[in-house]
Amino acid sequence: MVNTLQHSVVHRLPQRYHWCASAVGQVIEAQAVSGLNSEDDLIGLRLLSHSGESAWEIMQKIESALAEIQLVCSVVEWEGEPCLFVHRDDECAATCRLKSFGVGIAEPFLRDRRA
Repeated sequence: MVNTLQHSVVHRLPQRYHWCASAVGQVIEAQAVSGLNSEDDLIGLRLLSHSGESAWEIMQKIESALAEIQLVCSVVEWEGEPCLFVHRDDECAATCRLKSFGVGIAEPFLRDRRA
């Protein structure tokens, strides 16, 4: 699995999410960032390095890698792409596990406004 995850890059989606019930079962719903933190908060990770069918395959492998350390997560289509959702409290463990498999974690940076 290590070779297939190397050179993959994910980034954290900007919103917080939670599971909600709908007519078709459990679905993900974005929450207002200004809302209060909840035990049910999820964070989402999206692949930057792959698209299409290969993105789904990589996300399933990432999900399996996290399941090996008993992290509860789900790959769900969000805005037309496969995204991995994990509990907010497990974010650090998830990103550490992914880094150990060679997955890059893209992080935002602030531009210097003086330039």
